[in-house]
Parts: sequence; C-alpha cells; structure tokens
Amino acid sequence: MKPLSILLLAMMLCGPAVAKYNRNQAVPVEQVVYADVESVREITREELVEDRNRGWKVFGGAVLGGVIGHQFGSGSGQDVATVLGTLAGAGIANNRSPAYRTQSYQLIEMMVMSEQGERVMVVQDFDPGMRFRAGDKVRLVYLQGGQVRVDKAY
Repeated sequence: MKPLSILLLAMMLCGPAVAKYNRNQAVPVEQVVYADVESVREITREELVEDRNRGWKVFGGAVLGGVIGHQFGSGSGQDVATVLGTLAGAGIANNRSPAYRTQSYQLIEMMVMSEQGERVMVVQDFDPGMRFRAGDKVRLVYLQGGQVRVDKAY
C-alpha cells in the first residue's frame, strides 16, 4: 500500500505542473493551423497545495516527544512526563508544518495571427526547449477535447 500512496501523492503534486499534451506522445489531432506570433508574455500561476503528509509529521512529533519525555522521572512521574512530551511534540510538529503550501508554475501567453486572419490567444506551459518570439512562424495544434498547443513550424 505504501508504494501506491507514494505514487498517488507524486501524481497529485506533479499533476498540475505536467502538460496534458506530451510532445513525445502520439495524440489525435483535430486540426492544424499555421500562424505568426504577435506577442509573447511569460506569466506565473500559483496554487495552494494541501500537505498530505501533515498527519504523519504530527504523529512523528508526538512519538519523538513521548520518547524524550519518557527519559525524565520515575514511576507515575515518568508516565506524566511521557504524556506531556507526547502532547508537546505533537503540538510543535502541528505548528511547524503548514496545512497548505504554494506551488508556482511558469506559463507563457501568446497572441498569434492565423493565416485565415484570426487572432488567437493561447496560454500553455513554459518549455525551455521551445522559446517563442514575436514574428516566429508557428502552428496551432487543435487536439481532441478542446485543447490547443502552439509548436514551432519548421
């Protein structure tokens, strides 16, 4: 079960950052339209991501606090110290690990003019291997499901 949990967590954390269209994957194409890039703007999208490991962090803090608290006193005093250490460890771990964190994605926004005279704006993930500039010849790749990608026209 642990490998499955790690895989699901990795998919949830990495899912928004990964494009739905992989350039190395064959996908059905509905239409290809050639165009010229008019403008390119780099933008950043931020989203809140829930920390799904927070419960384990609090549990680990409670265990560590209990182990440390167990080192003090003897008899019923040792039991009290263990309980107080457990509560303190859980409280500290809870306060130190935020429930949400911010994750940023780099995107590009392009305004293109198609050969048919249509102006189209496309926002897609930033690909460092494919940089666009105003004046570049590109192709708009319309995929099934309403997605549009811009690729260089070679």
